[in-house]
Amino acid sequence: MIAKLVNQIFYFYYILLILRIFLTWIPSIDWDSQPFRGMCRLTDPFLNIFRNIIPPIGGALDISPILAFIVLQIIQGIVVSQLFRLGL
Repeated sequence: MIAKLVNQIFYFYYILLILRIFLTWIPSIDWDSQPFRGMCRLTDPFLNIFRNIIPPIGGALDISPILAFIVLQIIQGIVVSQLFRLGL
């Protein structure tokens, strides 16, 4: 039961990350207004880890989210499998 809930939380976070990445392609978005500010508060701390590792290519193309998704999938796999193993 808990493993399924945690898995759903990971899924929700994936959706937030995808929305955040796609919305950066829209230059007219005011990131200081809601709901965009809330989205940034939830996603930017995680994405910034990888932005510091892989800087944008040519100052414009940010491929760090690819690494972020890979790491998030690894974390999800480890956490959810351990919860299932524990019977939670």
